Order: sequence, then C-alpha cells, then structure tokens
Amino acid sequence: MRVAVIGLAATGIATARVLVAEGAEVVICDSKPESLLPPARVAEALAIPGVTLQLGSTELPESLVLVVPSPGVPPTAPPLLQALARGIEVSSEIEIAYRLAKAPILAITGTNGKTTTTAMLGAICQAAGRKTFVAGNIAEDHGKRLPLIEAAMAAPKDAVIVAEISSFQLEWVSSFRPKVAAWLNLSSDHLDRYATLTEYGQTKARIFAAQQHSDFAVVNADDTYVRCLGGGIGKAMRLPFHGEAPTLHSSLHLDPRELRVPGVHNLANACAASSMALAFGLNPGKIADGLRGFKGVAHRMEVVGEREGILYINNSMCTNPAAVAASLSSLPGKVIAISGGRHKGGDIQPMVDALARHARRVVLIGEDGPFLGEELLKVGYTASELAPSLEAAVEQASAHARRGETVLLVPGFASFDMFTGFEQRGQVFREAVGTLL
Repeated sequence: MRVAVIGLAATGIATARVLVAEGAEVVICDSKPESLLPPARVAEALAIPGVTLQLGSTELPESLVLVVPSPGVPPTAPPLLQALARGIEVSSEIEIAYRLAKAPILAITGTNGKTTTTAMLGAICQAAGRKTFVAGNIAEDHGKRLPLIEAAMAAPKDAVIVAEISSFQLEWVSSFRPKVAAWLNLSSDHLDRYATLTEYGQTKARIFAAQQHSDFAVVNADDTYVRCLGGGIGKAMRLPFHGEAPTLHSSLHLDPRELRVPGVHNLANACAASSMALAFGLNPGKIADGLRGFKGVAHRMEVVGEREGILYINNSMCTNPAAVAASLSSLPGKVIAISGGRHKGGDIQPMVDALARHARRVVLIGEDGPFLGEELLKVGYTASELAPSLEAAVEQASAHARRGETVLLVPGFASFDMFTGFEQRGQVFREAVGTLL
C-alpha cells in the first residue's frame, strides 16, 4: 500500500518509520522547500528505507490508499482537501496507533492540565508495577516526545500506554478507542485553527466517540462545555470528577496536603488521574503512592532557583489565558510576571484580569507583548513594560522583585514568534535565571 504522510515533523517521521515496518511504501510531503527545512530532519527521513520525499509542493501524490497528516497540518491544507475529493482515507497518527496497539491506551485531553495529568497517571501506573509508556502530545524535557504510534509498536500486551491527546490529533479519528479516556476542561485556545469555541470542544469530544460499554469516560462535571459536548458521545460509562471543588476518592486514604504540586488545579488533575487509575483497576494504595511521589513536570510551575528571597519559576508550558489565571492563583504573595509571545486568538480577558489582580509588575515579551500591554491599560493596569528578549525580561523582572515575591514566566501565548517551542523558551528562562544565581 502507498501512503502519504503530510508534514516533515517528528510525528510524521515516526509514522513513516512504523508504516514502512508494516510493509507500506511511504511518501512524506511538505509544502516547504528543502532549503527551509531542518537538514537533520530531512536526513532522518531519507535514512528510512522505503521512504521518499516530496518537498515544496502542495500537490498530493498519485496512487494512494491512505493519507496521514501530522498534527500541525490543519484540515484545510490543500493535500487533505485533495484526498477527500479523491475519496482517499485520511487518518491521524493516533488512529493508526490504536489499530496497531497491543496494550490498552489511557488517553487524556483538555485545554489545560493534560500534560500534568498524563505524567501523574504515568507515575501512578509505574507505582502500581505496570510497564508504562507515557506518549502522545506530551513533551519531555528538551522537547523529546514519544509519538503514540511508536509507543503502540513498543508496548507489549501486559503494558499500559498513557497518552496526552490534543484536539489536532483527534481531527481524523474513526475507531480510536481508549480503554479509559478523560476530558479535563475546555477554555479559549487554538481559535486561530477553529472557528468557534464550540467547534474546538466538539473536536475534543471525539476522544469518547468510539468507546463502548466496557470502557470508561472521566469527565469534569463542573465544566459546562465538557458536560454538554461530551455527555452524549460514545457508549462508555461516565465517571465525573469535580474541577472547581476537587475531592480525592476516599478509598485512596490520601490527604491533599501530601501532594507535591501546589494549587487547586493540580488537585483537580489528581482527581482525574486517580479516577482513571481506579477505573483501570489499579490498587488504591498504589495510586496514593504514585500521587505522593509525583514531583511535577518540566516547564510547568518548575522552580528554577531562589536568590535573596526571590523565587524564580518556569511556567513556559502556560500558553493560554485560563492557564495564566490558574497558575497565578496557585501562588502566595505577589508576582513579577513575564508574559507574552504570539497570540493564538480568542478572549484574553481572564489572563488580563489575573495579571492585574496578582502581578505587581508585568514584563512583556514577544510579537504580541505590546497588544497585551494595551489590554492591561484598558483595565487601568499601568505597571507593565516591554523587554526586547526573554533574557532582558529576566533581568528587568529581577530588578523589580522584592524579597518574598516570585518572578514567574507565565507567557499565556504561543512561543513560535521567538522560539522553536515552549521547551526552548523554558530553557532560555532557566539559563537567564542561572546567570543571576
């Protein structure tokens, strides 16, 4: 069979490698010419026997039976429209992964908290003695990811795959069926890709669509969008948890104060992760052990260091307004915030209000830093200033900070105006703080 993988990205290359191993002939297509693509990535793709490249073109190759888009490729991309017009099947990488997987998949989606919840559930499964593959959209430190399709091939039947799933990955699924799936929340994000918040939510809800009566759907009962859009999708048994006033299951015998990650939002994440683990049949005592030992994830409220009573926290993974509000509300005392980047569309008022309420000063960075400053002015907040770089922003924030306060990288926007991703942005912040310590 001849397959086209659209997008010369890490997931696309992983998909090509697996499909070739399964006997397919693969063409990786990318609209960018080779001169604009990372040479190492081109070389990696060409090193796979049975793979050819078609670069600098939006035309779909002939004689295809399947098209697999990388998550970053929007549904309106010309090759995908051509595939639909020609009656060629379009399936996402996670759909192919599910068809190949031998191990059960526990899948998590949501606007915020999915990385922490995925890592937390992975820690629980490991504490319970299960061979665990943490995969999907989740990034390890320095941007390393385990695509779900690679985890599907590597995980034996008695293992478990815990996967972070984005809305982009759910756009082209048909039979993707997690044994346990969770939808944590929905708030304004990715409205540069989706026409409305409802359309974004309907895409998220597809995580439940193929589930059957023997499966489980963990849903945030306090989120109106999750409750309404996810309520009638699929046939799985619904297991609600409360996101606004979260309470851990009594069978865990775990005091919330034993959690090592602060904030009500992280308690909600723990409720979701433990609900999934209980549904999967893991021992409550082992679940509690996994939660007690969980230290958090890189770039998410990561303490980088302390100097003269000032705490420095890297929250580079915070890329939308709701995440800004949750992060700021979890910290005691005042904050010197570093915010900005590339705005992804949608309402940023929750971010503006949270900064005005919790930040004594805001240092603005990136392409849309000036826009954020204008929005702050509209609510009467004048304690903001621009910085030409993240390194300069750290210096400026440090100069304003007082003993007992926190310098917090809390961008609220995407990183692609200045960096290759939030991981690089977080690393630059770490290094800049390191020069001060």
